[in-house]
Amino acid sequence: MQEWGLSEELKIQTKQMIEIAEKELSIMRKAIDKEDECILCKMEDIHHMLANVQTLAATYYIQAYLSPYTESSHSITATVQHLSARKHGALIVVQRNETLESLIQTGTTLNAHLTSPLLESIFYPGNPLHDGAVLVKNNHIVSAANILPLTRSTEVDPELGTRHRAAIGLSEKSDALILVVSEETGRTSFALNGTLYTISL
Repeated sequence: MQEWGLSEELKIQTKQMIEIAEKELSIMRKAIDKEDECILCKMEDIHHMLANVQTLAATYYIQAYLSPYTESSHSITATVQHLSARKHGALIVVQRNETLESLIQTGTTLNAHLTSPLLESIFYPGNPLHDGAVLVKNNHIVSAANILPLTRSTEVDPELGTRHRAAIGLSEKSDALILVVSEETGRTSFALNGTLYTISL
């Protein structure tokens, strides 16, 4: 990833969490040789600490990548969090500097002001628009049920589904940022510059 480093506040928070995790790892290392110690609980604690670090960093990076291009970045991330918790699949394209009309097959034109409830409702199972991608430009939902170009890269995990392949495919051809929520796992990812990053929000 490039474009932005961590903010000073986030650097401090991240360092503090890593230091705590390092102390816990040191305690766990010593506990391995003790028969009356269960290290599973300590592993779980460390896992949660590192997950919190990832969540902090992921939230920061998403906001940093989106905020110059839309004032609705917080609404978008809030929607993704809700969809992820409910395991509702989603594909959200945020247009940045480059136009995308020639790269996507337009579905249903909406031209609606972006709100979290509206964006979430589009991906509700059973909604006829939920299978395709939503295109966001500035603070508007331009269209829904759009079809994106699939990646042809042989280096992509063959187990990735259509949404993830579409996200990577469009990010290979443009500077758009594409958010994906897996309906199987609820896991959240974003594609940028041809790379898919798994995140926790």
